[in-house]
Amino acid sequence: MIVLEFLWLLPRNACVLILRGYRAVISPLYGDVCRYYPSCSAYTLQAIQRHGVIAGVALGAWRIARCHPWAKGGVDDVPQRRVPRYRITDFGFVVATGHGKG
Repeated sequence: MIVLEFLWLLPRNACVLILRGYRAVISPLYGDVCRYYPSCSAYTLQAIQRHGVIAGVALGAWRIARCHPWAKGGVDDVPQRRVPRYRITDFGFVVATGHGKG
């Protein structure tokens, strides 16, 4: 069961690793230019963590499409899941919560 959950979450965590690398290496080169809070990369990271790769990438792409010089901007949080299914580690990886643990 644990192996299946690990394999199920592997694509999600691979995307988390890629986005963490982008945010550490490339994002600082641009400076603080995003019109929204959280930034588009942080938004996409949170969307993938909460909703999975497919829905997270779709939410991130929609956010990036709305982020342009004429956008009003502001706070735009990732929609919450009704019932969180997984736990997010301090690094940002998504792991199973375990049976009976929250």
